[in-house]
Amino acid sequence: MTAGGEAEGLVRLAASDPVLAYERANAFLARSPSSCAARVVALRAAGLAAKELGLLEEGIERLQEALACSEGYEAALVRMNLVGLLSARGDCQGALAEAVRAEGVLRGRDANRLAANVACALARAGRLPEAEAVASQALPRLRQNHDPVTLTGLLTNLGLARALRGDLGTAEATLSEAVAVGEAAGLGHMAAMARGNLAFVASRRGDVPRALRLFAAAEPALTRERVAQCRFDVGETLIQAGLPGEARPLLEATLREVTANGYRCDIADGLLLLAHAELADGDAERAAETAERARAVFADQERTGWTLLADHLLIRARWAAGDRSAVFLRSVVATAERLHERGWAEASAEARIIAARVALALHRPAGHLLEPVSRMRDRGPASLRAAAWHATALERWARRDHGGARDAIEEGLRAVEEYAEVFGALELRARAAGLGDELAQLGLQMARSPRELLSMEERRRALPRPASLRPPRDPARAAALSELRALSSQRASVLAQDGTSEASVRERLRRLEASIQARTRRHQGSGRQHPTGFGADRLVSALGSGRALLEYLRIGDELHAVTACDERLHRFRLGSYADVVDDVRLARFALKRLLERAGDSHALKGLQHACQRLDEVLLAPVLNGIAERDLVLSPIGCLHGLPWAALPSLKGRPYTLVPSAATWLRARAVDASRRERVVLIAGPGLEHAEQEVKALSRLFPQARTLTGTAANAEAVRDALDGADLVHLASHGEFRDGNALFSRLRLADGPLMLCDLETLDAPPRLLVLSACDAGRAADGDALIGMAGVLLALGTATVIASVNPVRDDEAPGFMTAFHTGLAAGLPPARALAAAPRTPGVTGFSCFGAG
Repeated sequence: MTAGGEAEGLVRLAASDPVLAYERANAFLARSPSSCAARVVALRAAGLAAKELGLLEEGIERLQEALACSEGYEAALVRMNLVGLLSARGDCQGALAEAVRAEGVLRGRDANRLAANVACALARAGRLPEAEAVASQALPRLRQNHDPVTLTGLLTNLGLARALRGDLGTAEATLSEAVAVGEAAGLGHMAAMARGNLAFVASRRGDVPRALRLFAAAEPALTRERVAQCRFDVGETLIQAGLPGEARPLLEATLREVTANGYRCDIADGLLLLAHAELADGDAERAAETAERARAVFADQERTGWTLLADHLLIRARWAAGDRSAVFLRSVVATAERLHERGWAEASAEARIIAARVALALHRPAGHLLEPVSRMRDRGPASLRAAAWHATALERWARRDHGGARDAIEEGLRAVEEYAEVFGALELRARAAGLGDELAQLGLQMARSPRELLSMEERRRALPRPASLRPPRDPARAAALSELRALSSQRASVLAQDGTSEASVRERLRRLEASIQARTRRHQGSGRQHPTGFGADRLVSALGSGRALLEYLRIGDELHAVTACDERLHRFRLGSYADVVDDVRLARFALKRLLERAGDSHALKGLQHACQRLDEVLLAPVLNGIAERDLVLSPIGCLHGLPWAALPSLKGRPYTLVPSAATWLRARAVDASRRERVVLIAGPGLEHAEQEVKALSRLFPQARTLTGTAANAEAVRDALDGADLVHLASHGEFRDGNALFSRLRLADGPLMLCDLETLDAPPRLLVLSACDAGRAADGDALIGMAGVLLALGTATVIASVNPVRDDEAPGFMTAFHTGLAAGLPPARALAAAPRTPGVTGFSCFGAG
């Protein structure tokens, strides 16, 4: 091959394999004459490859060297390449100036390549309509010219521009074509870039699991600059999924990397994303500071279109900080107009929604502000759709159109429900459902009767409930779980090995958990919605004359309750929720202290005083007229962690805890009276566990018993599947902040909450004689062992929301099972068992 042919091949190689192209181009330059034309081509290849490998300044230097020793058509080709590198540096105006110098010279395919680079520069400058117009004009020619490298690049840039403008359907089709063209031509690197942008579109559409799968598939084939851009997009997706706390460190680390590599365009983009993460994480002041930094960098780079997005973020931060002034209203309206003019449709709509809410707060008309947003109520991200319906509901309510306002709330909640159905991971469903909180709060405020109030609260609680909880079989996830279990169990022996530190073992455990969590998050939801399973008439009929429901809810900072008893519903205002939070924390702390120091009189008094105050707020006002009925309690927030049995009014009284009234109705439909398959399990390291199981085996002589090494995770999981009654005594650990890895200790390591999700037929009645096994994440009853089991189809779970004293558990559990064997329902058998402080945290969950 001639030197010229070899050099031209290197330019093509830079698009498909930048690493190899960089090595070969530099080798060619080391041996080629300083004056040959092929050297200019090799410099171009080296510059393009260097950019992809995180060596932007080196790449620009290579191209400037090539420009210095070329002229005419050859120089125009170098300028064409400079367009892309100067854009990455943040010099969009310089890039476009080079394009102007080249466009009158280049012809045919080279002119089309220049158009692709110009479209990219215009998009980076925030001139989206122009970028789309340039790319669309060149696209037909490229499809005819059989130039897959340029076609893939142009389609990728065009798809991204369309996505940024909010035209997600067309963007997905464009990027799918880019992936297909790149793969067919063997352009693995470029196909991966297009796939990463396709993930960005999936994220913007609200399909976070698909986005995470596409990002994971794209990243291994990407080079340094593109990996950084991909991670920025992953950060945005994490924000979208309600995980800004995870997005912030990822964005900060990626920002450090692009700063070190001189990608100033990416620095500005990353700062803006970091501001979004900070705002979503509740840090409005910090978000405003970061947005101002992003704005300054955009302005310095003359990227005026993107400067507007920084202005939009500053508006959101001021709104979050509580600004409702007339001056702010004028600023928001003006920004919304400018965003619309520049093609930022979604940001413009969001600004108009904020403007409408400020106007309503100032008692001014808002309909004219919302009219341009009306089409966004049925398309765009779920957060925007929910916000649009919320503003519409507020505007209708202000006009005293209560029926129209209720319809708008229902439409908004339906949009949130559709979004939540995308997620297969329970934690992401719960976070997605949080988009409906403001809408539901408005519905609660508007409720005119106890029936309306209960129905709206049940509607809110139904949002995170999956139609199907079980994730698909995932061998890689199962293998990671097995490895995590083994490492957890063998931690002591691993630490004893030469050269193995505690820090390295912790890091291995962290990586395994992160891998399991990442794979879980990629699971797709069923995509089908579920009936709420709730109706007030059905509820009061099911309660009959022997039970009463107490459902607690929050309206603003106030705690309320709705009771259902004797076919009547009543509403109660109970007072400050913050005061209840304080007393629940005090009760939990005092009980924990009492368990650690038996006989601690100060702890006992603290527990009694806190529980007396809670009893007076939570139960005393609502128990009038309920007489001695069994109670179905549906807590909210901090009340999920309350040791209810410690409240004076519940001493000896049967009660059951449920995530919602609808959950109780579903649990009640499960026949839990059979005792054909009974399993008794004792985990390791718990002094009285085997004694507890041995005592129970006398009550259930036909039971299958697993103790010692037989009580391993796989055997226990298999025994749980399809059992009628399971009693499991073991050490328990609740993972605050990561409930997915809450665990029960078994012979070969932990059985975790994520293991339970794979049960085909969960036990009908499960007794967890373990510390904290009844706790739930952040006050969300669904994300905890009891909540997951009830969602899977278990009728009743007995578990503790507090630590358990090992030596007091056997007697208490024997008394409970004796009552159960005598025919008492679980809630009554639990209420009849004598309590000591060490077993105060045990409650009945589910049907009761």
